[in-house]
Amino acid sequence: MDNTQSAHIRAATVNDAIAIHLLNTFSLGYDYPIDKTRKRVAFIINNQNARLLVAEVNGEVVGYIHATDYDCSYSDSLKNILALAVDEDHRGKGIGQALVTAVENWARNANSIGVRLVSSAYRTGAHEFYKACGYTDRKDQKNFIKML
Repeated sequence: MDNTQSAHIRAATVNDAIAIHLLNTFSLGYDYPIDKTRKRVAFIINNQNARLLVAEVNGEVVGYIHATDYDCSYSDSLKNILALAVDEDHRGKGIGQALVTAVENWARNANSIGVRLVSSAYRTGAHEFYKACGYTDRKDQKNFIKML
C-alpha cells in the first residue's frame, strides 16, 4: 500500500498563523501565544533571508517548515532549518520530505553548499526521519540561552 499523500507546498501567509500556532503547540510542544505567533509569521515572511513554507492537503495546512540563511566565518553558505512540523495524522505520508526538499531546492538555487539543522536529543523519531532524508548526525551539542 502506498502511504504517500500529495501535498501542495507554498509560501506561508499571515493567514496561516493559526495553523502554524497549532502545529507548534501540538506537534512540537511549544507554548507560544497566538498573537505573538501571528507577529512572528508576519516578520518571517517579510525576511528576504528566510523561508516559511506550508504543506496543504485538501486546502488544510498540515505542516510547515521554517529555514534561514546560515552564514558564518568557518563555512561556506548553508541554509538552516529552524522548525519542521507535520500534523500527527499526516505523518509518514511524504509531507515532511516534501517540505525538506523545498528547502533543499532553495539552497541549491541560492548556491548554498547544503542544509543544516539542530534537533533536540529526545526527538529520536525526528532523528530517524532526517537520516532517512540523507542527513548525517555530525555531533552532540549543548544548547545555551540567556534570556534578556
